[in-house]
Amino acid sequence: MQLRYNYRLYPWPRHRLALGKAFGCARVVFNDGLRAREEAHAAGLPYITDAALSVRLTLAKRTPERAWLGEVSAVVLQNALADLNTAYRNFFASLNGTRKGPKARKPRFRSRKDHRQAIRFTANARFKVLANGKLRLPKIGDVPVRWSRPLPSQPSSVTITKDSAGRYFASFVIDTGPAALPETEFVVGIDLGLKHFAVLSDGRKIACPRFLRRAEKLLNTPAVDRYLHGLSACRW
Repeated sequence: MQLRYNYRLYPWPRHRLALGKAFGCARVVFNDGLRAREEAHAAGLPYITDAALSVRLTLAKRTPERAWLGEVSAVVLQNALADLNTAYRNFFASLNGTRKGPKARKPRFRSRKDHRQAIRFTANARFKVLANGKLRLPKIGDVPVRWSRPLPSQPSSVTITKDSAGRYFASFVIDTGPAALPETEFVVGIDLGLKHFAVLSDGRKIACPRFLRRAEKLLNTPAVDRYLHGLSACRW
C-alpha cells in the first residue's frame, strides 16, 4: 500500500530558476516523444516502443539543439517519458475496454501555460531529506520545506509541483503495509433515537422514559378526579 504526504516548499530564487528549467525540460521530452509517435502513426510506421523513445532521448542530448537537456537530472527526463508511456497504455486500455472507470483520453501536448507544472524524482535520483529539514534535489539544491508532520519512513519518490498561484509543493510516496491498531479501552457508541431513547453499539437498547405520557395517565386516576371535584365545590 502506498500513501502520499504533501508539504509546502519555499524555494529560494536560485531554486526557482533550476525548477523552472527542470519543468521546461520535462515538458520538452514529453512533447518530443508524443510528436514522434504521432508522426510515426501518420506515416503508417510501427508504434515506437518505450525503449526506442529512451534511446532517442539519449541521442537527442548529444545534439546541439537538445544539449541543454543535460543541465537537469536524467531521472526527471526519464520519468517524463514514463508518464507519456503510462498515458498511452491507459488510452489503449480504454479503447479495448480493459480499463475500468472513465475512459482515458489520448495524450496531449503539454504547454508552458498549463496551470500545473510537475516533475518527479524516484529513489535512483538520490534525493534526500536532510537533518536540517531541507529537501535535497539533484541539480536543484537544498530546498526549505514546511514540515506539517514527520514522514513515517523513507519515501520511494517525490513529485515537485507548481500551481497557478506560483506555490510549490512536494508530494512524497511512502510504501507501507497493514499495521495493527493500538489497543484501546472498551468504549460504547451511543445513538439517540425516537422509538428508543438510545441504542448502544453493543446492541443494547434503552427504552424511552416517556415522562409526559406517564404524567397524563396519572391525571386520569380516580384520586385526581375526587381532588379536582373537591376544589370545584370549595369555589362555589
